[in-house]
Amino acid sequence: MRAPVLSQASTDAPAPEDTKGQPALVVHQLTKCFGERTAFSGVSFQVAYGEVFGFLGPNGAGKTTTVRTLGTLIEPTSGSATVAGIPLSPENGVEIRQRVSVMPESPGLYLRLTVTENLEYFASLYGLRQAGARIKDALDAVNLGDRAGDLCGGLSKGLRQRVGLARTLLSDPAIMFLDEPTSGLDPVAARDVHDLIIGLRQKGVTIFLTTHRLEEAERLCDRVAIMDHGRVLALDTPANLKRSIEADTIVTVRTTGGLDQLGELLSREVAGVTRTRSNDGRLELHVQGGERLVPRIVLAAEHGGFDLLDVSIAEPSLETVFINLTGRELREE
Repeated sequence: MRAPVLSQASTDAPAPEDTKGQPALVVHQLTKCFGERTAFSGVSFQVAYGEVFGFLGPNGAGKTTTVRTLGTLIEPTSGSATVAGIPLSPENGVEIRQRVSVMPESPGLYLRLTVTENLEYFASLYGLRQAGARIKDALDAVNLGDRAGDLCGGLSKGLRQRVGLARTLLSDPAIMFLDEPTSGLDPVAARDVHDLIIGLRQKGVTIFLTTHRLEEAERLCDRVAIMDHGRVLALDTPANLKRSIEADTIVTVRTTGGLDQLGELLSREVAGVTRTRSNDGRLELHVQGGERLVPRIVLAAEHGGFDLLDVSIAEPSLETVFINLTGRELREE
């Protein structure tokens, strides 16, 4: 994604004390169509200043197109939105871009330039004054001060993502749009990015995070919207979404026998076992009825000739919510 050319730094963005009680984003029945194909339809939500808002869904759900629309890179087909207090319209595009920053899935760095040279280039596109100080602050914020002179081509993907985050911080935006910031990263690099987002949240930065990683949203977000096939299916805090579903308990067992055979047995013999799945040498049971069913599960397994090595109980996750809303697993996408 090409960085937008801005006429000046985002010094006109609302000061924190001026935004109390005001939403950073207001989206009402927003729709985007490409010919006969609908990317997203009737999307509505609000995001508060200082909130980390998760936009969840599988690839192709319309998340990135929504970000590109709110970032003024493409025009909506219908509906309305207000971004950082400014109505979303073509004539307001420059003013909105002065108050937001977008980090795409691929940060689009120049690999033959150093970290500092990349940030100097993007700072010049933003028309930033005192770029040296801003670059230093941005690199310190993402813990890359000691890599400022390194060529970006020699950095790992995780470190390049950090440089991308530093770029989004340069203009001191009112809203940061992070589009799949941990896509393709190993667990250690993804955790580093998570820690950086948590640090930004603690500083009161408003973050709009798109991801298809449910555990990521559960850890980072104040509220999440679950999206599929271009529509928002649910929107609430992770805790409230998990409390809202009926399949509220997951029982995991480990046994010496065959997992698939045990799953078939328990589904047949124990009312309340709604779904079974083999996962990493264990059998995962989706149970309606909570912990009360555990003794019946153990007894049925023993009567069936299975020796259970251990049994554990877990609260539902956002993945459970997604399965209940869509009837399928996000990982299948």
